[in-house]
Amino acid sequence: MKPVKRNREGAKKTRRKIQAKRKAILRGHAAPPKPIGSRKAASARKADGMRSARPAGSRASAGNARGPMQRAVPHIPLDQDVGKARVFREAERASAADAPAIAIVGRPNVGKSTLFNRLTGSRRAIVGDEPGITRDRIYGEVSWAGQTARVIDTGGIIPDDEATIPLEIFRQARFALDEAEAIVMVVDGRTELAAPDVDLARLLMRSGKPLFLAVNKIDTESMGAAAENFRQLGVRHLVPISAEHGLNIGDLLDEVFAVLPEKEEAEEADEASSAEEASSVEGVEAEDAAGVHRTHGEFEQHETRVAIIGRPNVGKSTLLNAMTGTARAIVSPIAGTTRDAVDEAMEYEGKELRIVDTAGIRRKGKTHLMAEKLSVVMARRHLEAADVALLVIDATEGVTASDATIGGYAHESGRSVIIVVNKWDLVTTGRTDGKPSADRAIFERQLRAALKYLSYAPVLFISAWEGRNITRVLDEVVRVAAERRKRVSTGQMNRFLEKIDFQRASVPMSKRVRIYYMTQAAVAPPTFVLFTDRDVKLHFSFERFLENQIRAAFGFEGSPIWFKVRARNKAADEK
Repeated sequence: MKPVKRNREGAKKTRRKIQAKRKAILRGHAAPPKPIGSRKAASARKADGMRSARPAGSRASAGNARGPMQRAVPHIPLDQDVGKARVFREAERASAADAPAIAIVGRPNVGKSTLFNRLTGSRRAIVGDEPGITRDRIYGEVSWAGQTARVIDTGGIIPDDEATIPLEIFRQARFALDEAEAIVMVVDGRTELAAPDVDLARLLMRSGKPLFLAVNKIDTESMGAAAENFRQLGVRHLVPISAEHGLNIGDLLDEVFAVLPEKEEAEEADEASSAEEASSVEGVEAEDAAGVHRTHGEFEQHETRVAIIGRPNVGKSTLLNAMTGTARAIVSPIAGTTRDAVDEAMEYEGKELRIVDTAGIRRKGKTHLMAEKLSVVMARRHLEAADVALLVIDATEGVTASDATIGGYAHESGRSVIIVVNKWDLVTTGRTDGKPSADRAIFERQLRAALKYLSYAPVLFISAWEGRNITRVLDEVVRVAAERRKRVSTGQMNRFLEKIDFQRASVPMSKRVRIYYMTQAAVAPPTFVLFTDRDVKLHFSFERFLENQIRAAFGFEGSPIWFKVRARNKAADEK
């Protein structure tokens, strides 16, 4: 039984390594594996002539080989390199931005988010039985019959409701309606026709855009007669569907894509694809000349994902709107307004950023509704997918235990962290309680004492509501993202080790190790492998000493540094 157990553990470890490698390839943090059977592939390509152009709307990925255990790694033709894959991703992103948009609207709790997830093939939108879960606009992509379109999920619309949240939801839906080329109105087929449905249908028909009525929750054919009752709304195109079970989704897409503007001619697409391939070769040669590769020098990534995290009602959505210069997210004084993660792409100083506003993270004991629990889970998931985390702290309340916990999530997941102290105007120039203005140095000293594990993170004092120091936040994001992807050569690390006096490190004799040499194994976050004389875990004081020496010599500001110990005798035994 023991050999079987070891084999199972070895298989689990192999699967974990493959999954980690796959994630690194998809995020662009690692180079794709070399193709298997490259000689055969080269001879086949020579016999077939030049490779045909990639069809429009297809996805490019960073993986180019399928090993026996790497079934889920996306495929790239064998004659493409990393530079070409990057060009295809750029072309895909540009085509997606120019793709027509489809807006999904309707009353609360009729299945709009379920339909959005069904069309996009993801779980991007939070789905639950509680009405009014979705509030902000959520964007996705759907491909059908060789065409690609953007899908916009909106919150439940009640036209005559003047409350703060419904009014903001309606305002966000108006942005989606103005942007869309086609509108899909979703109604609940299990309920009777309601007055809000009639008012919303009249409002949508006045827009003059193609309108489609999706009668949702028609799970069986016997319920099809109930869908005909909704023809009283006067909508010409009516399709009974079941978003949860995927019934008649194809019929709905057929009708919607029939009215969307067609793409460019195939000949123009082929010419653009061949031009992109030529430019990709030139781009790779330029990178070779500059010495910028994935294996040495600074690692370059196409897009930087920035997650805004923090407690509820600290100003995360206001910060997103201030950074992007738009009204992308709903802002209100009610805690927990944001539920779905809201992302917006922008370009700053030639760098592409994707800012993600997450829901406020609170303790499990404070979350009662299912939507709140799911929003916290989604916030953690978007944090782990980001490169840089903006930890927003309310200056009027100071650093709390929840702030320390949320910062620990970012630190343990290896995200680069920037601490943003928001609402600084309320404790300085805009203070109304008669107390003296807060001192920045004292506040930062108290913050550092409470968040000792984030000593590497820069601290910024801003006012998102007034737009103060927003450019400094963007500058810091670009700088920290570059530091996160920096790579130091092994020769530099060995010369660095020769200059360090390890006797200064206060380490017990039983925990002392001798470092033969050291190399940087990965970036984002920077990971160093230490080859030592003993296979023991580094003492925390020794690890902190070594980390401080590395930061003083090479920087890596804003990013955590990871160490892995490997004993020389153990490495020899494994060989």
